[in-house]
This record gives sequence, structure tokens and C-alpha cells, in this order.
Amino acid sequence: MTMATAAQLPGDVERILSFDELPPRVRRIPSDHNPLASGVLMDPQREWIRQCHENDLMIAEKGRRTGITYSTALDSTIIAASSADAGGDNIYYIGDTKEKGLEFIGYCAHMAKVMAAAMADGFMGIEVFLFEDQQEDGSSKQITSYRIRFASGFQIVALSSNPANIRGLQGIVIIDEAAFHKNVQAVVDACNALLIWGGKIRVISTHNGDRNPFNQLILDADAGVNPFKVFRCTFDDAVAAGLFERVCMMRKWEPTEERKRTWYNRIRGSYGSNRAAMLEELDAIPREGSGVAIPGVVIESCMKEARPVVRLSLDSEFGLKPVDERRRWCDDWIRANIDPLLELLDPKLDHYFGFDYARYMDLGCFGPIEVEQDLTRKVPWIIELYNVPKSQQQQILFYVIRRLPRFRCGAMDATGNGQGLAEDTADEFGRMNILQVTLNDAWYRANMLSFVEAFEDRTIDVPRDADVKNDLRMLVRINGITKLPNLRVVDTKDGEKKRHGDSAIMLALGWFASNQDAGPPWGASRGRRESVNMLKGYDNAA
Repeated sequence: MTMATAAQLPGDVERILSFDELPPRVRRIPSDHNPLASGVLMDPQREWIRQCHENDLMIAEKGRRTGITYSTALDSTIIAASSADAGGDNIYYIGDTKEKGLEFIGYCAHMAKVMAAAMADGFMGIEVFLFEDQQEDGSSKQITSYRIRFASGFQIVALSSNPANIRGLQGIVIIDEAAFHKNVQAVVDACNALLIWGGKIRVISTHNGDRNPFNQLILDADAGVNPFKVFRCTFDDAVAAGLFERVCMMRKWEPTEERKRTWYNRIRGSYGSNRAAMLEELDAIPREGSGVAIPGVVIESCMKEARPVVRLSLDSEFGLKPVDERRRWCDDWIRANIDPLLELLDPKLDHYFGFDYARYMDLGCFGPIEVEQDLTRKVPWIIELYNVPKSQQQQILFYVIRRLPRFRCGAMDATGNGQGLAEDTADEFGRMNILQVTLNDAWYRANMLSFVEAFEDRTIDVPRDADVKNDLRMLVRINGITKLPNLRVVDTKDGEKKRHGDSAIMLALGWFASNQDAGPPWGASRGRRESVNMLKGYDNAA
């Protein structure tokens, strides 16, 4: 793998060792290789459990997939299945997503069956129930939860979302991926409140920036400001303890040193130029300054008011419907949701737009930009599309573009799957009016600096929306280039979906379009077809 220079790495980290520079005990496969010779758990996992039994308040800062949560599930199963005299207790697991909670309770259920633990008679599996979550104002909210009940009288409960009142839980509370909870500070504050009633707390997480409250909790623990004990496990610690050999056992691979070298270098190399993310995710070294290119306070200063953010989210069955039925349904949706947005546009102002295409994993985002008299770029509303077929995205896009007052130029993501829709749109509205942008380091280097400066100068005005802010905060400077890391965050409107800075890229594309010399408004001096024909003639002449 390519070595990073000191200038590319945060803090006092000089560089990352290559596989060949790791200690021989890490690189070599023992001749008497047996991944389970030392037991089900690796050394770091056993050490974590040992320290948890010796200390009521524990923090684990870890690299991803190092097995700390898995070992915690095994320990939790044993504790909940034990009698009170033997140290049994209730276990409450609080993950940052519903999927994490189900995964954890699934581990516990499997372990209980394997160990034939003393469970309630006729155990049928994982129970789904509604947890009564007491709010600060005295009201209550029911949140979906998962539970395993044991004959000991204790239970393991995995809450499917962040409860508002963690303070009310009694027993052993496990807060997983604490740095990624929607309200990290509330989680940390709840940890402090639990101490009043002698609670036992396990806070487990990878890092999410050095300014994140999770990192501050660790710094305070190291300084003796709070009574937590910190345990650290990196990716390399897990590799040294036999992680690769266990992967081979599960995958039915033959473990060899060459295969281990390839596996190790592929994992580190997958981060590409994003060294800060690699250090944070694998080596438990938080990124400096949270890695953000635009501070939150600067973003909020450019959010003058709340404006519509309209979302269309479709299930997978929609794409199986007949084409005419999909089109008719989308026409109705447009009339109900898009027409009111178009009424909000100022007919006297020039209009531009940005569009970031996505089909499945991320959100497709569209936003018009109005250039006001003082040259401020105002975004009057945003459309977000999740799991929407390409034909319906085009249907919505063409409908809006044809109705943008004094439309001059739009910029579209033409990277990968977005290229087809970008080309179709350019054919429809003219290649001088539709810029097809390949999002790569060269484009980011040339254009993102002025986009960031727009926020610093307050010459851009975007809707006040939590997800839009979070998307913008995902922009980081990587080797001098402002772009998105290979990370996703939870959508605040729908905790089951993940975002990848979708509206940030859309806004950057719109800003880029609004700074182009696009000529007269589209359709002002010539018809669409004539414009397209002229461009085709220009392409042929070239």
C-alpha cells in the first residue's frame, strides 16, 4: 500500500505501517493454526469483558469490526441467564440504529441456545414489544424494542431507537456506537445520571471526530475528571489476536500469509486518499476538527428560514408496476407536491438548479437556485428521491425544469448511473443549459473552494433543515480537497435510511451552475428543438 506522509495525517501520527512492517507474529500463520485454541473469544475481547467485570463504568474506543460488541453480547447472555446471587442482572442495549439492536439481540439469542442457558420454558425466540419511553415533559412514547426473557427472571432488551429517558433504566446499560447517536451529548449526559443509582454502564464506539462528545468523554476519563475506565482495541490489535484466521474459518478459506497480506492491504487501501477516515475507523484515532470543511455555526448562519424539503420514498414493488400506471401515479404526486413548490418561485429572478442522482443506497436530490438582486444564491426548496425509478426521476425533473422561471443553467451528476439521465436531460434542454458533471477529485479541487467560501461570505441561503445541515457537515478536507468521505449517517427523518451528503453535493452542483455564463434564459430567444439542433450542429462541426 502507498505510505502516507506526515502532512497527510492528523496529530502526532507519522504514518501507517504496511503489512510487511507488522510484527512477525501478526504476519505469519502458525503451523499449528487453530483459531479457537484459546476459546471462542480473542484476547482483546476477553480482556474487555474482564475489565467490565472489575469496573462498573467502562468505555471502549475501537476500530470497526473488532468484535467488542460481539463479546459484550456473549457476556450479557451469561449475566442475564444467571441468578441474582450469581450476579445476574437486566441488560439494556441501546444502539444508534434499529438494525444494530436487532443484530445484538440476535447474537444473544443464538448464544443462549448454544449454551443451553436456563431460559423460560417454551422459549420461542426474540420478542418484539413496545417499550414505554418516558419523555421529559411527562408524556410517554412507545418505541419498538426486542427482548429475550430468561428463567432467572432477568431479561436482555434491545431498544430499537434512542430512548429519551435512559436515566430510568436500571441494570447494565450498553450504549453502542455512542459517537453516532442522534444526540450524542444527551447520551453522555444520561451516562452521568445513571451513576446516581449505581448503574453499570458500557459505552462502546468508534470515533466520529475529535470534537465529538464521545471523544471528550474519553479525554475526561484519561484526565481523571470522570470515573470511567477506557479500553482501546484497534483493527491491528484484532489482527494480531487472530481476526484474519477466524475470518478464514468462517469463510472456509485456507489461511496463508499471502492471502492475509492481500486481505489486510485491501481493507486499508479501500479508504483511498481518505487517510483521516482510515485512522478513525481502523485505528481509533479521531479526525481533527471533526473533519468538517464548513463548521456547523457557519452553516446555520446561511439557513435563514425553514423551507420545504419534499421527499418521495418508494418501495421496491413500485418498480414492478406497469409503465403507464407508474407514470399516472407520478403525475398525481407531482400535482399534489410539486405544483405548490413552483408557486413559491419568484418569476422575476434567474433560476438555476443542481441535481445529484441516486437510485438505491443514497438519496437523489434536486434543488433550484434563485439569484437575488444582491447576488445571494437562495434555495427555495428541495426535493429528495429515495428508491425512485429512473423514468420517474426524469418525469419529475423534466416537469420542474420546464416550469422554472427564467431558467438558465443546471448542473447534474453524470457519474456512473447518473450519466444516462444527465445525457437525456441535456438532449431535452440543450447542452449549454445542462452541465454534465463527472464528480471526481479534479472537479472537487476546482470548484469546492468557492462553494465553501459562499457559506463563509453568507452569499448562499439554504433551507433550515437538520438533514441538510448534516449533509453539509459531512464535507471534509482530504489531502487539500473538499469532498465527501466514504461514510454514511442516519437520516433524521427516517432512522432506517442512510445519507451520504446527498443535498451537499446537489447544492455544490447548483452553486457551480449559478456561476456559469449561460446566456439568455432557456426558451427566451429560441425554441427548445432549435437550441438542441444548433448544439448538434456544433458537435458535428467539432
